[in-house]
Amino acid sequence: MPVQLVPFLLVVTLLTLTPGPDMALVLRNGVRGGVPAAWWTGLGCCTGIAVHATAAVIGLSAVLAASATAFTVVKLAGAVYLVYLGLAALWHTRRREPGTPQPTPATAAATRGTAFRQGLVTNLLNPKVALLFLTLIPQFVSPGEPVPATTAVLAAVVLGLAVLWWRLFSLAVAPLGRVLSRGRVRIAFERVTGTVLVALGVRVALADR
Repeated sequence: MPVQLVPFLLVVTLLTLTPGPDMALVLRNGVRGGVPAAWWTGLGCCTGIAVHATAAVIGLSAVLAASATAFTVVKLAGAVYLVYLGLAALWHTRRREPGTPQPTPATAAATRGTAFRQGLVTNLLNPKVALLFLTLIPQFVSPGEPVPATTAVLAAVVLGLAVLWWRLFSLAVAPLGRVLSRGRVRIAFERVTGTVLVALGVRVALADR
C-alpha cells in the first residue's frame, strides 16, 4: 500500500471533480440520451484514463512530455475533435424540431456506442491527462517504494475514482435531463453545450503545457 495514498486520494478527488471537456461531454450526452448515454460516455472516458495510466506505467507518457511536436499534435487533434463535437451539436439543433419522437431501442443502442466512442476519443486526445499521470503520480511515490508497483496502484486508484464519479454523475444527470429534454429548452441547452465544447476546443488549442 503506498505510503501517501490518503493525500493522493484527496488530490485526485479534487481533480476528478474539476469541470473540463469530459464533464461537458458527459452532461451533454446525458441530457440527450439519459442515464445510459451519460454512463457510456463516462465509460469511454474511463477507458481513455486506463490507456493513459498504462502508458504512464510503461513509460510512454514520458515520450509525449519530452517531445514538443508530439504534444502539439495530440493537443491540436483533441482541440479539433472538441470543436467538431460542438459544431455538430449546434448543427443538430438546427435540424431538430420540438416534439421529435424518442429514439427506438436500436437507435438507443447506437447512441450508447457513439457516446462511448466520443468519451474515449475526447479523453485519449487530451495530452493533459497523460501529463497528469507523468507529473502527479511520481510526487506520491515515497523513497524506498517500488516505483512500477506503486505507480500501478496509484494509477488504479485514479481509474477507480473515475468510474465511481462518472456513475454517480450519470445518475445525477437523469433529473436534469427530464427538465432539459422539453422541446425548446433542450434545443437551447444543446446550443449552450455546443458553444462550450467549441470554446473548450479553442482553449485546448491555445493552452501551453
